[in-house]
Amino acid sequence: MSGGLRAALVCVLGAIALAAGVGACGGDDGKTSAVPNGSDTLTIYSSLPLQGPDRERARDMVNAIKLALQQTGGKVGPLTITYVPLDSATPEAGTWTADKVLDNARKAVRDLNAIAYIGERDSAATALSLPLTNEGQILQVSPSSTYDGLTRASRRQGEPERFYPSGERTFARVVPADHVQASALVGYMKASGVRSIALMADRHIYGGGIADEVEQAAERQGIEVFDRGRVDAGHGDLAGRARKVAETGADAFLFAGRTDTGAARIFTAVGAAAPSMLLFGPAAVADRALLKGLPARVQRRIRVTTPALPARLLPRSARAFRERFRKTFGRPPEPEALQAYEAAAAVLHAIRSAGTRGNNRQAVTDAFLAIRDRNSVLGRYSIDANGDTSLSTYAGNRVRRSQFVLDKVLDVRD
Repeated sequence: MSGGLRAALVCVLGAIALAAGVGACGGDDGKTSAVPNGSDTLTIYSSLPLQGPDRERARDMVNAIKLALQQTGGKVGPLTITYVPLDSATPEAGTWTADKVLDNARKAVRDLNAIAYIGERDSAATALSLPLTNEGQILQVSPSSTYDGLTRASRRQGEPERFYPSGERTFARVVPADHVQASALVGYMKASGVRSIALMADRHIYGGGIADEVEQAAERQGIEVFDRGRVDAGHGDLAGRARKVAETGADAFLFAGRTDTGAARIFTAVGAAAPSMLLFGPAAVADRALLKGLPARVQRRIRVTTPALPARLLPRSARAFRERFRKTFGRPPEPEALQAYEAAAAVLHAIRSAGTRGNNRQAVTDAFLAIRDRNSVLGRYSIDANGDTSLSTYAGNRVRRSQFVLDKVLDVRD
């Protein structure tokens, strides 16, 4: 959008506005707007799966965004900020769907007062919504989409350019990209005495991306890789695939995938076929749902990496956020809530940094991509020209008493 946003107030559903604790809609009170051009009411949208197995995490991510807005009183200078959380899931699917993701992105683009879009939770969903928000020149910030091809060249042809039909970058994330996680995973393997790995990925964009990056990182760090291809681990008999993994004689097995693409089933099958192998997984399997599907003998061999660090390793502001969340909502937040909180807080920072052009989409996007040495609940970071964060510390977790606990701090250096 070349100029300011259209000079009109947008009325957001009262229930959402009250729940968010921010300014909602109002009629013309005859006062002159304090904003030189465009609307003085802006809307931040989010798109997260509020139904199905991810609903608890997504619910806490939405509530974290609300807390970020509450802290500003729903205002940035003369601008009133409203928030509309959109559901990317359906009851029938029990998870996000392509149709819902595309509908959410279109809804934001059609709202001329929309200034930013926080989402998606999954990289494959971001791959669908990003081209739409990019054409609408809306800043999109993901708390958790890590696929490298969204911002960097990948093994898939035409990436990342295919996500930016406008030719301009409008996407950023507050979580490290998968090439950083791959280095952390391989570093964790080396620290665990692993010299060779058998690797299997799911059939989705996230798993394939992790597998590609791990292979490259392993080659750089001198670990032998046996690539056993892609698998639909959610269905069928996995005994044959597990035997092929065991036959490699590798020290460890990595499933590059998510909990909902059959992680528990493939870990259990490989655990039975290769009783001495360590079992590694990325952040997308670091949840209670995985552990519920694993027998105790397999849990003891699980190792996962995640950017969600223990509270004692985070800034004091992160501990204050957790306490504020607990007091407000009556429970501790899910780990990804902290990332969602920072996504919203950084968007508000960008609006503020844009000054008198805080209601201009291009100006806010430019301000976000110009973030340097920002002190945040995640630590100090900068955003580069591609939209990637400089954060690079991961937790290496193992399982004790059916809980993930910190085993190693993995600080990735380029």
